[in-house]
Amino acid sequence: METKSAVSSLAALAHEGRLSAFRLLVQAGPCGLAAGEIARRLGVLPNTLSASLNILSHAGLIASRREGRSIIYTADYGAMRGLLAFLMEDCCNGAPEICAPLAAIASQCCEAEGVCT
Repeated sequence: METKSAVSSLAALAHEGRLSAFRLLVQAGPCGLAAGEIARRLGVLPNTLSASLNILSHAGLIASRREGRSIIYTADYGAMRGLLAFLMEDCCNGAPEICAPLAAIASQCCEAEGVCT
């Protein structure tokens, strides 16, 4: 990941509402959540959520797809891993025990394959 992309991603996440929406989508997994469900769970107005999702989408952190009348949003796990790798790539300076706990957490995150219902 290039610095410019990392800055864009970090700027998109540097807001309480956008960070909450992104974390919710990460938890939801590859099936994602409908915009209305995200708004309900976070207790935000639909227009506020729409602006937040638009910023996250432009940063490449989430994707959307239409299912009938709903728009389903999903976290882009590849982008998330890329950002985490960028943040950790210069870590440790010869002392891997410093980053070992972070690497363990990052390795637990995976994109599950499966059928969405």
